[in-house]
Amino acid sequence: MNAILPRNEAGWDRAARVILGLGLLSIVFVGPQTPWGWIGLLPLLTGLLGSCPAYTLFGVSTCPMKSPAQK
Repeated sequence: MNAILPRNEAGWDRAARVILGLGLLSIVFVGPQTPWGWIGLLPLLTGLLGSCPAYTLFGVSTCPMKSPAQK
């Protein structure tokens, strides 16, 4: 699983994605009730998984680096 979905999000990044995703999903059920809120599934899922495919594609990572002693 590590090769398919490498962890590349820091804790703050994951929390922000989950909050953003839940906020966008709430638009589907409360407020203007537009289907655009379903877009919130993307940040919610990437936040829960801890891996962002776009980060992997562009070689970006907000996850703190582990020293060789921690591995």
